[in-house]
Amino acid sequence: MIRTPLRPLARILTARAKGENPDAIERENIRLRGEANRDGERARAEGRLLMMGLLFLAAFVTVGARMGTLAASQPEEPQLSDTAPAILAQRADITDREGRVLATNLVTHALYAQPPMLVDPERTADKLIAIFPDLDRARLIKDFTGARKFVWIKKKISPEQMQAVHDIGDPGLLFGPREMRLYPNGSLAAHILGGARFGAEGVNSAEVVGTAGVEKAFDGWLRDPANGGAPLTLSIDLTIQAAVEEVLYGGMKLMGAKGATAILMEAHTGEIVAMASLPDFDPNDRPAPLTKGDASDSPLFNRAVQGVYELGSTFKVFAVAQAMEMGLVNPSTMVQTASPMRVGKFKINDFHNYGPQLSVTDVIVESSNVGTARIVQMIGAEKQRQFLDQLGFLQPTPVELVEAPTGRPILPPKWSDISAMTIGYGHGLAASPLHLAAAYAAFANGGRKVTPTLVHDIGHRPGERVMSEDVARRTLAMMRAVVTRGTASFADVKGYQVAGKTGSADKAKPTGGYYKDKVMGTFAGVFPVTDPKYVLVVSLDEGSTYAAGETRRTAGWTAAPVAGEMIRRVGPLLGLRPEEGPSVLEGIQLVKASAGH
Repeated sequence: MIRTPLRPLARILTARAKGENPDAIERENIRLRGEANRDGERARAEGRLLMMGLLFLAAFVTVGARMGTLAASQPEEPQLSDTAPAILAQRADITDREGRVLATNLVTHALYAQPPMLVDPERTADKLIAIFPDLDRARLIKDFTGARKFVWIKKKISPEQMQAVHDIGDPGLLFGPREMRLYPNGSLAAHILGGARFGAEGVNSAEVVGTAGVEKAFDGWLRDPANGGAPLTLSIDLTIQAAVEEVLYGGMKLMGAKGATAILMEAHTGEIVAMASLPDFDPNDRPAPLTKGDASDSPLFNRAVQGVYELGSTFKVFAVAQAMEMGLVNPSTMVQTASPMRVGKFKINDFHNYGPQLSVTDVIVESSNVGTARIVQMIGAEKQRQFLDQLGFLQPTPVELVEAPTGRPILPPKWSDISAMTIGYGHGLAASPLHLAAAYAAFANGGRKVTPTLVHDIGHRPGERVMSEDVARRTLAMMRAVVTRGTASFADVKGYQVAGKTGSADKAKPTGGYYKDKVMGTFAGVFPVTDPKYVLVVSLDEGSTYAAGETRRTAGWTAAPVAGEMIRRVGPLLGLRPEEGPSVLEGIQLVKASAGH
């Protein structure tokens, strides 16, 4: 900007030449400069006022728009931002084959405290102790009066307890929503379901994860949102499961057994209709595992899949079936049974003296150890091992339970000839009752291996053939004779044509040898034998009864009558119509005789 001089030289000289006063020129220029400065300042002030007006207008428009948005929105409680991954609390239901709920979710609340907000910590602690007597007062007061900002008090509380805490009225006690796992049938099917617990936890949600049984085996599936909340449908029938457990419990108490197990399985599909293990527990309040002592003493121990036992004479039918499959014997072949049988330095004895020889059928009916050992001699140790492997006895059962892999069969260190003989009549190899049920299914379904399963209707395919249909049918005929005139007569149920075999094995001592007064009694059977559909295995651990003037511990007196009562109870529930009159198998009419031993 070029400033005009107040006394320009040219105008001053001209004014002097004309005789004018040159100071007037200076005064005029001062006036003009002042007016120009005043006009500039006014323009700048007007610009500033315009800008401030526009800013105020924008601010009022913004505030008005925000107020309108808030007025149109739904009210919400303010929440703290959380950068942690979201907790997936939803878990699918578990149902039985008829759609009845076995496990579901229940909305409840957790109780926590923010100690800085507590008005009267000691009074609040005393009030909480009155509602939850299991809490430690000294610990509560320490937590409430210390430096902690957050304290969990209870992870799950009932609506009644929640109301009682509300009535305390302390603002430092707060509630967080929870989705807990609920088992509406209590202890029913406890070992199958297993149980669940909280995993990752937050104030407003908690992750529910499986801890045992199918809850843990299918944990990923049950928590997968991709399944759309569809339930996991098990193969068990809740009504039949209840009947099996009731009869088994009564039998266990009546026989004074320390434990018991029962498995009811479809012979053609391997689907488990009922499976019970006693003693049991309530998965809603799952007990803590044992830290010492025998694992089988814990109610958490699943005897059906984790318990491996020598199953006694129930194994004899495998030796006979294999020998018939190899063409070595038939049901009427005579076998030497003179007792004792000497094999090197070992002796094999029978429970009774059955004379010099018995037919193969009577070896099974009378349950001859010696006769079975003779048959195993014909088969050979290696071929016996291969056959039992085909039936699944050398590996844990593949059933969908996390406990199943722990039920690994106990095999002899060396599968020698003498080992093969003792295994033939049920000693020297320990397996689970579920192993036995799956193997007996092959006799019922025409000779095919089945894979036990707890999942309903998953498109079962026939398993590999392990024996011919003829051998399976002939073996069933022998097992029917065991029930009508042999050791399992107490398992006979009018109208249901039961076939089966008893097995009594002295329990092994942890230090070696066997107890003389502790027996594992087992009955394994098939029914109805005229149209085989179901396999039933019942085992009693250390069961006994007093009858005919003495204490009886063999399976014919303990497990067999419990199995008979079980079939009597569940037969109608399975839709089986009782048949009148005797059955005919292999062209021989089989009739019931006196009770076995």
